[in-house]
Amino acid sequence: MFPWTIGMEPLMNRIAVAARAVGVGIALAGLAACTESHGSPGTAASASPPEVSVVQVEPERMPIINDLPGRVAPTRIAEVRPRASGIVIRRVFEQGSLVKQGDVLYRIDPAPFQVQVESAQATLKRAQAAQLLARQQADRQKQLKAHNIASDQDLDSAIAQLAQADADVAAARAGLDSAQLNLQYTDVRAPIAGRIGRAMITEGALVSANETDPLATIQQLDPVYADFTQSSHDLLALRQALKKGLLESPTPGQASVHLLFDDGTKYDRPGRLLFSESTVDETTGQITMRAEFPNPDGDLLPGMYVRVEIEQGVEQAALAVPDQAIQRDSTGRAQLYVVGSDNIAQLRDVELGRTEGQRTIVTRGLKSGEQVIVEGFQKIQPGAKVTPQAWKTTSGSTPSPDRMSAG
Repeated sequence: MFPWTIGMEPLMNRIAVAARAVGVGIALAGLAACTESHGSPGTAASASPPEVSVVQVEPERMPIINDLPGRVAPTRIAEVRPRASGIVIRRVFEQGSLVKQGDVLYRIDPAPFQVQVESAQATLKRAQAAQLLARQQADRQKQLKAHNIASDQDLDSAIAQLAQADADVAAARAGLDSAQLNLQYTDVRAPIAGRIGRAMITEGALVSANETDPLATIQQLDPVYADFTQSSHDLLALRQALKKGLLESPTPGQASVHLLFDDGTKYDRPGRLLFSESTVDETTGQITMRAEFPNPDGDLLPGMYVRVEIEQGVEQAALAVPDQAIQRDSTGRAQLYVVGSDNIAQLRDVELGRTEGQRTIVTRGLKSGEQVIVEGFQKIQPGAKVTPQAWKTTSGSTPSPDRMSAG
């Protein structure tokens, strides 16, 4: 032992004891911190269950609205054709414009037809002069016969000549009418009102009364038709459901019909269903139906592809839930969180039907009066206790079945 170590051993023992005390204090402080962070059993028991937003499903009347493909067609279409032969000297209409029935579209050179009218007028005057002479002779023969101066044969001959003159006048008048009619046909007029397409000929073209190609085409576009198809199987299923009383038929003539453009925009004017064909297309198995829509602004054009929403029945006791309440498992099955009477969340498999607006009809797995979780299911697990609150829409009001009803 070195001299300078004498008397140092007690001091080193005291330093070691102090270090052990500091270590124990740090360990106790860490344990206390962990205890506080995890909470005591009493604190965990006192935490309230998470709040969730729920809707209570009740049976309601919901229309059955089917979305079917269709195309727009004009209500009337007419091909403009000449009724007189000649050279076209003028096109009167503006291509693509609206025309009225009777408007002049083309003018054919009227000079040859004017000559025919004048010739027919001269023929009529000649026949009328001969008629006047025949009438005078017949009257004279009647007077002579009254005085027993003329014979019966002379009277009969005069009467026959008068009848022939009357026939000649009638024939001449018919010829004049025909000539005047042909002259009128030199003005090619619109047979119907509507929107006229492009001109198929220009000035200087020779046309004939038996022309095979039209000079132009006019389509009536206000109102317009929407021809759409539906599967005969779906239509038969609807009719059977109506017979069984599961569905209620809409009032005749009051079925709601709406149009959707190909971009999903809804046409703001409703239509009315006109008819459905009684035959099925052998190649497609589809039934064609037709609806009529007003088109004052010309937004609907012939040949345009549209979707037709048609109300074909009313389900009397449908159970519908908001789309955001629907969950899917790994296999794609639909599920709903349902709150039981003890406020325990249950994850239940359900079967879904059609979608109406932002809600989907549940056809199996849900009962009337049950509460379905719409918001807050992300923070719960099946079997967890929850605090249900009435779900509020973005407007801040609790949705009722009537307000949430589609259509």
